[in-house]
Amino acid sequence: MFTGIIQAVGRIARIDPLEQGVRLSIDAAALDMSDVALGDSIAANGVCLTVIAKTANGYQVDVSRETLNCTVGLAEAGAEVNLEKALRLADRLGGHLVSGHVDGVGSVAAFDPLGECFLLRIRAPREIAKYIAYKGSITVNGVSLTVNSVAQDEFTINLIPHTLEMTTLKHLQAGSQVNLEVDLLARYVDRLNSFAGEMPA
Repeated sequence: MFTGIIQAVGRIARIDPLEQGVRLSIDAAALDMSDVALGDSIAANGVCLTVIAKTANGYQVDVSRETLNCTVGLAEAGAEVNLEKALRLADRLGGHLVSGHVDGVGSVAAFDPLGECFLLRIRAPREIAKYIAYKGSITVNGVSLTVNSVAQDEFTINLIPHTLEMTTLKHLQAGSQVNLEVDLLARYVDRLNSFAGEMPA
């Protein structure tokens, strides 16, 4: 589990092909790796990945073809990625509970300055749009954010300067694709409602 509070911005230093995916070497010099062991989870752009080796400047992970097909931002050498180590039980929950399992890929409809902030408008896949609620939480490329408005399959977020400075979201522009993970609670509520409808009276 994660919180969506980004701890560092890393870089995909190398991509090596595997039979059923790729191996990424991630430069994570800005991330404290002293407490990271092999087998630990680190989210990259909101995707939970398992550390298989530590390197001088970071670590390596294997990414399956299925994960590559369902996400964006993990297939380009040199690309920056938002990094977050897995949540420990004693940690502060500064964002919201995030699983690191991307629900869908959204498209940036607009990224416009709004005073000292930026207004981000994203179009979500229709199958997950129903889980996005006004003032609810959503994860965009691993960053925990608050939804400011919702209209059908589009929603907006107000990005403050600190968030832009500390994450890769500052590089977004209209047409960019982003990894989205909806609030876990919304999915469970939906399942409870649908299950109740399936049960015989």
